[in-house]
Amino acid sequence: MSSQSITINKNYILLLIVVFGGFLVFGFSENIKGPALPRMQADLSLDEMQIGLLLAFNSLGYLLACSFTGWLVRRAGMKFTTSLAFGSMALSGMFIYYAANYAALSTAYFLMYVGNGILEIALAILAARIFTKNTGTMMNLSHFFYGLSSTFAPIIAAALMGVNVFGPALGWRGMYMLMLTLTILPMLPGLFARYSGDEMKQEERISLKDYARDPVAWLIVAVLSFGVISELAVGGWLVNFLEKAYGWSSDASAGMLSAFFFCFMLARLLLGPVTDKIGYTMSLIILSACSGLCSIAAIIVGEPGAFLFALAGVGIAPIYPTVMALLAKRYRSAADTAITFTVTLMGIASVIGNFLIGAITEWTKHLFAYGELEEAGLIKGLQAGYLFIGICALLCSITSLLLYRMLRKRNEVL
Repeated sequence: MSSQSITINKNYILLLIVVFGGFLVFGFSENIKGPALPRMQADLSLDEMQIGLLLAFNSLGYLLACSFTGWLVRRAGMKFTTSLAFGSMALSGMFIYYAANYAALSTAYFLMYVGNGILEIALAILAARIFTKNTGTMMNLSHFFYGLSSTFAPIIAAALMGVNVFGPALGWRGMYMLMLTLTILPMLPGLFARYSGDEMKQEERISLKDYARDPVAWLIVAVLSFGVISELAVGGWLVNFLEKAYGWSSDASAGMLSAFFFCFMLARLLLGPVTDKIGYTMSLIILSACSGLCSIAAIIVGEPGAFLFALAGVGIAPIYPTVMALLAKRYRSAADTAITFTVTLMGIASVIGNFLIGAITEWTKHLFAYGELEEAGLIKGLQAGYLFIGICALLCSITSLLLYRMLRKRNEVL
Protein backbone atom coordinates (compact mmCIF):
# COMPACT_ATOMS: atom_id res chain seq x y z
CA MET A 1 0.00 0.00 0.00
CA SER A 2 1.39 3.39 -1.02
CA SER A 3 2.00 6.20 1.46
CA GLN A 4 -0.71 8.23 -0.33
CA SER A 5 -3.28 5.45 0.23
CA ILE A 6 -2.32 5.25 3.92
CA THR A 7 -2.76 9.03 4.23
CA ILE A 8 -6.17 8.87 2.54
CA ASN A 9 -7.29 6.03 4.82
CA LYS A 10 -6.13 7.89 7.94
CA ASN A 11 -7.96 11.00 6.83
CA TYR A 12 -11.14 8.99 6.14
CA ILE A 13 -10.93 7.49 9.64
CA LEU A 14 -10.55 10.96 11.16
CA LEU A 15 -13.62 12.18 9.25
CA LEU A 16 -15.57 9.07 10.32
CA ILE A 17 -14.78 9.90 13.95
CA VAL A 18 -16.04 13.44 13.39
CA VAL A 19 -19.31 12.22 11.84
CA PHE A 20 -20.05 9.29 14.17
CA GLY A 21 -18.77 11.11 17.27
CA GLY A 22 -20.64 14.25 16.23
CA PHE A 23 -23.95 12.43 15.99
CA LEU A 24 -23.24 10.73 19.33
CA VAL A 25 -22.70 14.01 21.23
CA PHE A 26 -25.55 15.62 19.30
CA GLY A 27 -27.93 12.99 20.68
CA PHE A 28 -26.66 13.56 24.21
CA SER A 29 -27.00 17.35 24.01
CA GLU A 30 -30.58 17.19 22.76
CA ASN A 31 -31.90 14.54 25.14
CA ILE A 32 -30.38 15.26 28.56
CA LYS A 33 -32.92 18.01 29.23
CA GLY A 34 -35.73 15.65 30.29
CA PRO A 35 -34.42 14.88 33.81
CA ALA A 36 -32.85 18.35 34.14
CA LEU A 37 -35.86 20.60 33.41
CA PRO A 38 -37.80 19.89 36.67
CA ARG A 39 -34.67 20.67 38.70
CA MET A 40 -33.99 23.85 36.72
CA GLN A 41 -37.57 24.90 37.33
CA ALA A 42 -37.27 24.32 41.08
CA ASP A 43 -33.85 25.95 41.50
CA LEU A 44 -34.68 29.10 39.51
CA SER A 45 -38.40 29.26 40.52
CA LEU A 46 -39.63 29.12 36.91
CA ASP A 47 -43.28 28.74 35.92
CA GLU A 48 -44.59 26.63 33.04
CA MET A 49 -44.74 29.61 30.69
CA GLN A 50 -41.04 30.33 31.25
CA ILE A 51 -40.17 26.69 30.55
CA GLY A 52 -42.23 26.85 27.36
CA LEU A 53 -40.46 30.04 26.28
CA LEU A 54 -37.09 28.45 27.05
CA LEU A 55 -37.87 25.55 24.72
CA ALA A 56 -39.27 27.93 22.10
CA PHE A 57 -35.99 29.88 22.13
CA ASN A 58 -34.25 26.55 21.55
CA SER A 59 -36.27 25.92 18.40
CA LEU A 60 -35.61 29.47 17.22
CA GLY A 61 -31.85 29.08 17.72
CA TYR A 62 -31.87 25.74 15.94
CA LEU A 63 -33.80 27.04 12.91
CA LEU A 64 -31.62 30.16 12.76
CA ALA A 65 -28.49 28.01 12.64
CA CYS A 66 -29.96 25.73 9.97
CA SER A 67 -30.65 28.73 7.76
CA PHE A 68 -27.05 30.02 7.60
CA THR A 69 -24.87 26.92 8.03
CA GLY A 70 -24.74 26.10 4.32
CA TRP A 71 -23.51 29.64 3.62
CA LEU A 72 -20.99 29.33 6.45
CA VAL A 73 -19.60 26.08 5.01
CA ARG A 74 -19.17 27.73 1.60
CA ARG A 75 -17.51 30.86 3.00
CA ALA A 76 -15.39 29.53 5.88
CA GLY A 77 -14.99 25.83 5.09
CA MET A 78 -16.04 22.62 6.82
CA LYS A 79 -13.21 22.55 9.39
CA PHE A 80 -14.13 25.98 10.74
CA THR A 81 -17.87 25.19 10.73
CA THR A 82 -17.61 21.89 12.62
CA SER A 83 -15.14 23.42 15.10
CA LEU A 84 -17.52 26.32 15.67
CA ALA A 85 -20.41 23.93 16.29
CA PHE A 86 -18.51 21.74 18.77
CA GLY A 87 -16.87 24.74 20.44
CA SER A 88 -20.11 26.70 20.92
CA MET A 89 -21.79 23.63 22.44
CA ALA A 90 -18.91 23.15 24.90
CA LEU A 91 -18.96 26.86 25.74
CA SER A 92 -22.71 26.77 26.33
CA GLY A 93 -22.16 24.03 28.91
CA MET A 94 -19.96 26.40 30.92
CA PHE A 95 -22.51 29.20 30.57
CA ILE A 96 -25.29 26.89 31.79
CA TYR A 97 -23.15 25.96 34.80
CA TYR A 98 -22.72 29.61 35.80
CA ALA A 99 -26.25 30.78 34.83
CA ALA A 100 -27.53 32.65 37.88
CA ASN A 101 -30.98 33.57 36.54
CA TYR A 102 -33.54 32.84 33.82
CA ALA A 103 -32.09 35.35 31.34
CA ALA A 104 -28.61 33.85 31.60
CA LEU A 105 -29.97 30.31 31.29
CA SER A 106 -32.05 31.25 28.22
CA THR A 107 -28.99 32.79 26.56
CA ALA A 108 -26.87 29.71 27.28
CA TYR A 109 -29.59 27.38 26.00
CA PHE A 110 -30.00 29.49 22.87
CA LEU A 111 -26.26 29.21 22.19
CA MET A 112 -26.38 25.44 22.71
CA TYR A 113 -29.16 25.02 20.15
CA VAL A 114 -27.44 27.31 17.66
CA GLY A 115 -24.49 24.93 18.00
CA ASN A 116 -26.84 21.96 17.57
CA GLY A 117 -28.30 23.42 14.38
CA ILE A 118 -24.87 24.18 12.90
CA LEU A 119 -23.69 20.69 13.82
CA GLU A 120 -26.65 18.87 12.27
CA ILE A 121 -26.32 20.63 8.91
CA ALA A 122 -22.51 20.43 8.92
CA LEU A 123 -22.52 16.69 9.70
CA ALA A 124 -25.11 16.04 7.00
CA ILE A 125 -23.03 17.93 4.41
CA LEU A 126 -19.81 16.23 5.53
CA ALA A 127 -21.47 12.79 5.37
CA ALA A 128 -22.75 13.58 1.87
CA ARG A 129 -19.19 14.38 0.79
CA ILE A 130 -17.42 11.34 2.24
CA PHE A 131 -20.05 8.58 1.85
CA THR A 132 -19.81 8.19 -1.90
CA LYS A 133 -20.30 4.40 -1.74
CA ASN A 134 -23.07 2.53 0.10
CA THR A 135 -24.50 5.94 0.94
CA GLY A 136 -27.75 4.63 2.43
CA THR A 137 -25.93 2.19 4.69
CA MET A 138 -23.46 4.79 5.95
CA MET A 139 -26.09 7.50 6.45
CA ASN A 140 -28.26 5.13 8.50
CA LEU A 141 -25.21 4.02 10.49
CA SER A 142 -24.33 7.64 11.26
CA HIS A 143 -27.83 8.33 12.56
CA PHE A 144 -27.69 5.08 14.54
CA PHE A 145 -25.15 6.80 16.80
CA TYR A 146 -27.62 9.64 17.35
CA GLY A 147 -30.29 7.08 18.29
CA LEU A 148 -27.87 5.26 20.57
CA SER A 149 -26.98 8.35 22.60
CA SER A 150 -30.61 9.55 22.59
CA THR A 151 -31.72 6.26 24.12
CA PHE A 152 -29.29 6.41 27.04
CA ALA A 153 -28.99 10.19 27.49
CA PRO A 154 -31.87 10.59 30.01
CA ILE A 155 -30.60 7.66 32.11
CA ILE A 156 -27.02 8.96 32.15
CA ALA A 157 -28.17 12.52 32.88
CA ALA A 158 -30.31 11.43 35.83
CA ALA A 159 -27.43 9.35 37.25
CA LEU A 160 -24.83 12.11 36.83
CA MET A 161 -26.93 14.72 38.63
CA GLY A 162 -26.68 12.62 41.78
CA VAL A 163 -22.93 12.02 41.59
CA ASN A 164 -20.91 13.71 44.34
CA VAL A 165 -17.75 15.48 43.17
CA PHE A 166 -15.56 16.89 45.95
CA GLY A 167 -18.58 17.25 48.22
CA PRO A 168 -21.84 18.44 46.63
CA ALA A 169 -23.67 16.59 43.85
CA LEU A 170 -23.12 17.70 40.24
CA GLY A 171 -26.77 18.67 39.86
CA TRP A 172 -28.18 19.84 36.54
CA ARG A 173 -25.51 22.53 36.14
CA GLY A 174 -22.54 20.17 36.54
CA MET A 175 -24.23 17.49 34.46
CA TYR A 176 -24.73 19.90 31.54
CA MET A 177 -21.15 21.19 31.73
CA LEU A 178 -19.73 17.66 31.84
CA MET A 179 -21.89 16.26 29.02
CA LEU A 180 -21.41 19.23 26.70
CA THR A 181 -17.65 19.20 27.29
CA LEU A 182 -17.70 15.82 25.51
CA THR A 183 -18.14 17.73 22.23
CA ILE A 184 -14.41 18.48 22.40
CA LEU A 185 -13.67 14.78 21.70
CA PRO A 186 -14.92 14.65 18.06
CA MET A 187 -13.67 18.21 17.56
CA LEU A 188 -10.01 17.24 18.07
CA PRO A 189 -9.64 14.72 15.18
CA GLY A 190 -11.49 17.21 12.99
CA LEU A 191 -8.74 19.74 13.51
CA PHE A 192 -6.20 17.33 11.96
CA ALA A 193 -8.39 16.13 9.07
CA ARG A 194 -8.48 17.39 5.50
CA TYR A 195 -11.93 18.26 4.12
CA SER A 196 -12.64 17.76 0.45
CA GLY A 197 -15.29 19.87 -1.26
CA ASP A 198 -14.29 23.22 0.23
CA GLU A 199 -12.19 23.94 -2.84
CA MET A 200 -15.24 23.92 -5.15
CA LYS A 201 -15.58 27.20 -7.03
CA GLN A 202 -18.66 29.36 -6.45
CA GLU A 203 -19.76 29.12 -10.08
CA GLU A 204 -19.84 25.31 -9.81
CA ARG A 205 -22.44 25.45 -7.04
CA ILE A 206 -26.23 25.69 -7.43
CA SER A 207 -27.73 28.83 -5.91
CA LEU A 208 -30.58 28.51 -3.42
CA LYS A 209 -32.86 30.38 -5.82
CA ASP A 210 -32.15 27.95 -8.69
CA TYR A 211 -32.48 24.94 -6.37
CA ALA A 212 -35.88 26.11 -5.12
CA ARG A 213 -37.21 26.13 -8.70
CA ASP A 214 -36.92 22.35 -8.90
CA PRO A 215 -40.28 20.64 -8.05
CA VAL A 216 -38.33 17.58 -6.88
CA ALA A 217 -36.75 19.71 -4.14
CA TRP A 218 -40.17 20.62 -2.72
CA LEU A 219 -41.38 17.02 -2.88
CA ILE A 220 -38.31 15.93 -0.91
CA VAL A 221 -39.14 18.60 1.71
CA ALA A 222 -42.69 17.21 1.95
CA VAL A 223 -41.42 13.62 2.30
CA LEU A 224 -38.97 14.52 5.06
CA SER A 225 -41.41 16.82 6.86
CA PHE A 226 -44.18 14.23 7.12
CA GLY A 227 -41.65 11.58 8.19
CA VAL A 228 -40.02 13.72 10.87
CA ILE A 229 -43.37 14.93 12.27
CA SER A 230 -44.38 11.29 12.71
CA GLU A 231 -40.98 10.36 14.19
CA LEU A 232 -40.65 13.19 16.72
CA ALA A 233 -44.30 13.13 17.81
CA VAL A 234 -43.96 9.64 19.25
CA GLY A 235 -41.50 10.83 21.91
CA GLY A 236 -43.89 13.57 22.99
CA TRP A 237 -47.23 11.75 22.83
CA LEU A 238 -46.86 7.99 23.29
CA VAL A 239 -46.38 7.95 27.08
CA ASN A 240 -49.19 10.46 27.53
CA PHE A 241 -51.49 8.33 25.36
CA LEU A 242 -50.76 5.04 27.12
CA GLU A 243 -51.18 6.51 30.61
CA LYS A 244 -54.45 8.35 29.93
CA ALA A 245 -56.12 6.14 27.33
CA TYR A 246 -55.18 2.72 28.74
CA GLY A 247 -54.40 3.60 32.35
CA TRP A 248 -50.86 2.26 32.14
CA SER A 249 -48.34 3.10 34.85
CA SER A 250 -45.58 5.59 34.07
CA ASP A 251 -43.01 2.77 34.15
CA ALA A 252 -44.98 0.60 31.73
CA SER A 253 -45.59 3.54 29.38
CA ALA A 254 -41.92 4.55 29.47
CA GLY A 255 -41.05 0.91 28.77
CA MET A 256 -43.13 0.98 25.58
CA LEU A 257 -41.43 4.22 24.52
CA SER A 258 -38.06 2.55 25.16
CA ALA A 259 -39.21 -0.37 23.00
CA PHE A 260 -40.05 2.11 20.22
CA PHE A 261 -36.56 3.66 20.43
CA PHE A 262 -34.98 0.20 20.53
CA CYS A 263 -36.78 -0.76 17.29
CA PHE A 264 -35.87 2.66 15.92
CA MET A 265 -32.18 2.24 16.76
CA LEU A 266 -32.04 -1.33 15.45
CA ALA A 267 -33.67 -0.31 12.15
CA ARG A 268 -31.03 2.36 11.53
CA LEU A 269 -28.30 -0.15 12.29
CA LEU A 270 -29.63 -2.94 10.04
CA LEU A 271 -31.82 -1.47 7.27
CA GLY A 272 -29.22 0.76 5.60
CA PRO A 273 -28.07 -1.99 3.19
CA VAL A 274 -31.73 -2.62 2.29
CA THR A 275 -32.17 0.99 1.20
CA ASP A 276 -29.05 0.72 -0.97
CA LYS A 277 -30.35 -2.53 -2.46
CA ILE A 278 -33.93 -1.58 -3.39
CA GLY A 279 -33.37 2.14 -3.92
CA TYR A 280 -33.87 5.17 -1.70
CA THR A 281 -37.21 6.32 -3.10
CA MET A 282 -38.76 2.84 -3.03
CA SER A 283 -37.47 2.39 0.54
CA LEU A 284 -39.18 5.61 1.58
CA ILE A 285 -42.49 4.44 0.07
CA ILE A 286 -42.45 1.02 1.75
CA LEU A 287 -41.00 1.89 5.16
CA SER A 288 -43.13 4.98 5.85
CA ALA A 289 -46.27 3.08 4.78
CA CYS A 290 -45.42 0.26 7.20
CA SER A 291 -44.92 2.74 10.03
CA GLY A 292 -48.19 4.54 9.32
CA LEU A 293 -50.17 1.30 9.10
CA CYS A 294 -48.67 0.07 12.40
CA SER A 295 -49.61 3.30 14.22
CA ILE A 296 -53.15 3.36 12.84
CA ALA A 297 -53.66 -0.36 13.48
CA ALA A 298 -52.49 0.13 17.08
CA ILE A 299 -55.29 2.67 17.62
CA ILE A 300 -57.95 0.55 15.91
CA VAL A 301 -57.03 -2.72 17.69
CA GLY A 302 -56.81 -1.01 21.07
CA GLU A 303 -54.72 -2.02 24.07
CA PRO A 304 -53.88 -5.57 22.82
CA GLY A 305 -52.21 -3.96 19.79
CA ALA A 306 -50.04 -1.57 21.82
CA PHE A 307 -46.89 -3.40 20.70
CA LEU A 308 -47.56 -1.98 17.22
CA PHE A 309 -46.65 1.48 18.56
CA ALA A 310 -43.12 0.20 19.14
CA LEU A 311 -43.02 -1.68 15.85
CA ALA A 312 -43.80 1.56 14.00
CA GLY A 313 -40.28 2.68 14.92
CA VAL A 314 -38.81 0.17 12.45
CA GLY A 315 -40.47 1.90 9.51
CA ILE A 316 -40.00 5.52 10.49
CA ALA A 317 -36.36 5.31 11.66
CA PRO A 318 -34.66 5.11 8.22
CA ILE A 319 -36.67 8.00 6.70
CA TYR A 320 -34.39 10.89 7.72
CA PRO A 321 -31.03 9.23 6.88
CA THR A 322 -32.45 7.81 3.62
CA VAL A 323 -33.59 11.27 2.52
CA MET A 324 -30.08 12.55 3.35
CA ALA A 325 -28.64 9.73 1.21
CA LEU A 326 -31.01 10.70 -1.62
CA LEU A 327 -29.90 14.34 -1.42
CA ALA A 328 -26.25 13.31 -1.31
CA LYS A 329 -26.58 11.18 -4.45
CA ARG A 330 -28.84 13.48 -6.45
CA TYR A 331 -27.14 16.79 -5.60
CA ARG A 332 -23.53 15.70 -5.24
CA SER A 333 -22.14 19.11 -6.20
CA ALA A 334 -24.79 21.06 -4.29
CA ALA A 335 -25.25 19.02 -1.10
CA ASP A 336 -24.79 22.07 1.13
CA THR A 337 -27.58 23.98 -0.63
CA ALA A 338 -29.90 20.95 -0.83
CA ILE A 339 -29.48 19.92 2.80
CA THR A 340 -29.78 23.47 4.18
CA PHE A 341 -32.95 24.12 2.17
CA THR A 342 -34.55 20.79 3.06
CA VAL A 343 -33.73 20.66 6.77
CA THR A 344 -34.66 24.30 7.43
CA LEU A 345 -38.11 23.91 5.87
CA MET A 346 -38.52 20.54 7.59
CA GLY A 347 -37.83 22.24 10.93
CA ILE A 348 -40.57 24.79 10.30
CA ALA A 349 -42.98 22.04 9.20
CA SER A 350 -42.26 19.96 12.31
CA VAL A 351 -43.18 22.90 14.57
CA ILE A 352 -46.48 23.28 12.67
CA GLY A 353 -47.05 19.51 12.81
CA ASN A 354 -46.64 19.33 16.57
CA PHE A 355 -49.05 22.25 16.96
CA LEU A 356 -51.60 20.44 14.76
CA ILE A 357 -51.36 17.25 16.83
CA GLY A 358 -52.14 19.22 19.98
CA ALA A 359 -54.96 21.16 18.26
CA ILE A 360 -56.57 18.00 16.85
CA THR A 361 -56.36 16.30 20.25
CA GLU A 362 -57.93 19.28 22.03
CA TRP A 363 -60.67 19.84 19.41
CA THR A 364 -61.70 16.18 19.38
CA LYS A 365 -61.65 16.04 23.19
CA HIS A 366 -64.14 18.92 23.42
CA LEU A 367 -66.23 17.46 20.61
CA PHE A 368 -66.88 14.23 22.55
CA ALA A 369 -66.59 15.53 26.14
CA TYR A 370 -69.90 16.50 27.68
CA GLY A 371 -71.64 15.61 30.91
CA GLU A 372 -70.22 12.45 32.39
CA LEU A 373 -68.29 11.61 29.23
CA GLU A 374 -65.38 13.96 29.88
CA GLU A 375 -62.91 11.08 30.26
CA ALA A 376 -64.27 9.43 27.10
CA GLY A 377 -63.74 12.72 25.27
CA LEU A 378 -60.11 12.83 26.41
CA ILE A 379 -59.53 9.30 25.12
CA LYS A 380 -61.13 10.16 21.77
CA GLY A 381 -58.94 13.25 21.55
CA LEU A 382 -55.77 11.28 22.24
CA GLN A 383 -56.79 8.66 19.67
CA ALA A 384 -57.42 11.35 17.06
CA GLY A 385 -54.07 13.00 17.77
CA TYR A 386 -52.21 9.71 17.46
CA LEU A 387 -54.14 8.82 14.30
CA PHE A 388 -52.78 12.04 12.82
CA ILE A 389 -49.25 10.85 13.66
CA GLY A 390 -49.94 7.64 11.69
CA ILE A 391 -51.54 9.64 8.85
CA CYS A 392 -48.38 11.77 8.61
CA ALA A 393 -46.36 8.58 8.05
CA LEU A 394 -48.83 7.54 5.31
CA LEU A 395 -48.56 11.01 3.74
CA CYS A 396 -44.79 10.52 3.78
CA SER A 397 -45.35 7.33 1.77
CA ILE A 398 -47.75 9.03 -0.65
CA THR A 399 -45.42 11.97 -1.31
CA SER A 400 -42.57 9.47 -1.75
CA LEU A 401 -44.66 7.73 -4.41
CA LEU A 402 -45.22 11.06 -6.17
CA LEU A 403 -41.47 11.66 -5.96
CA TYR A 404 -40.78 8.22 -7.44
CA ARG A 405 -43.14 8.88 -10.37
CA MET A 406 -41.58 12.28 -11.06
CA LEU A 407 -38.04 10.90 -10.96
CA ARG A 408 -39.04 7.94 -13.16
CA LYS A 409 -40.39 10.29 -15.83
CA ARG A 410 -37.00 12.03 -15.79
CA ASN A 411 -35.18 8.68 -15.73
CA GLU A 412 -33.51 9.77 -12.47
CA VAL A 413 -34.83 7.24 -9.94
CA LEU A 414 -32.46 6.60 -7.03
